[in-house]
Amino acid sequence: MDILKVEGVLETALYVSDLKVSITFYKRLFNLETLMTNESFCALNVSEKQVLLLFLKDGAAWSKEEINVHKGPIPPHGGTGSLHLAFSIMESDLIPWRNLLNTNRIKIESEYKWERGGTSLYFRDPDNHLLELATPGLWSIY
Repeated sequence: MDILKVEGVLETALYVSDLKVSITFYKRLFNLETLMTNESFCALNVSEKQVLLLFLKDGAAWSKEEINVHKGPIPPHGGTGSLHLAFSIMESDLIPWRNLLNTNRIKIESEYKWERGGTSLYFRDPDNHLLELATPGLWSIY
């Protein structure tokens, strides 16, 4: 039997209490483009083939009309609690990112230096999700 491989992680989802506040936060801080949005869901383009989905907590992401247009139901899913998401950044952008977070009054909760040489900055979004900006050296593959 052939071993099949995936090409990457296409979507990552966070569940938020105020969709407008979260959309503003992610678009303002990360300059992400909106791919699709409605009253309970937003898809943001992170980079090539990488999408950040923001779902309103306890909200239906798709109306029945949209499900019919797309020719099938999307199974329900959700998440609770403080989740984690890491964005990769270039080493040379570490200081500018630190400055941008400070300028936007976003508290850097921790800065961690990895054994392989990478650095991670940790901070929170409006829903208390833990966000990370990581330079190369965090993992053996990055």
